[in-house]
Amino acid sequence: MAEQTTTAADATGTLVTSQGTTTIADTVVQKISGLATREVPGIHSLGGGAARAFSAIRERIPGATASAGQGVSVEVGEKQAAVDLQVVVEYGVSIADVSRSVRRNVITAVERMTGLEVVEVNIAVGDLNLPGDDTGDTGSDTGRVQ
Repeated sequence: MAEQTTTAADATGTLVTSQGTTTIADTVVQKISGLATREVPGIHSLGGGAARAFSAIRERIPGATASAGQGVSVEVGEKQAAVDLQVVVEYGVSIADVSRSVRRNVITAVERMTGLEVVEVNIAVGDLNLPGDDTGDTGSDTGRVQ
């Protein structure tokens, strides 16, 4: 995916002035959105199954860090941005409430930090994190099929 750099202008025009223009790369909006999503209680992780598996491998490599933009794709225009998220939520939380909180947090963070108007935040809940999923339990002797 080619990295795109766009020009943004908020309502007060602080990013485009007679003294110059500030540009914001798509990856900046992607990282802000990912970090803002992870701050919301009830969000376990971001990304689809393959992305999460790759991230788990990367975490085992000394010196490697998880990608802040994993599970996040953005479209950035001159004044607006749209965000698509793939999330895994914790079992037992209200998905509707978590989605509202994620939208509010992402919109606030992106608009405050970039001056772009966020026109939509689409959330795809791809999985639930069940209690005990992170303990390394392999499910031996508990499943019907061995």
